Amino acid sequence: MAVEVVPQGPVQKTVTFYHDVMAEMKRVTWPDRPQVRQLSVGVVLLSLFIGGVIALMDVILQQLLVKLPTAF
Repeated sequence: MAVEVVPQGPVQKTVTFYHDVMAEMKRVTWPDRPQVRQLSVGVVLLSLFIGGVIALMDVILQQLLVKLPTAF
């Protein structure tokens, strides 16, 4: 069984998109407040940890690259 595709104008495409979005939003399982808080804290802590690792690498490499050429 084939479905015929009817060309749509920009307004009809926008309306169809809106209806599709609203239908999709009804099927989404949204996290509750404790889950959002827990995941947000996890993201912040992970970001701080990665930033600390990058800062530590920066300091170590800066010291190596500044002092290494003067040693020779």
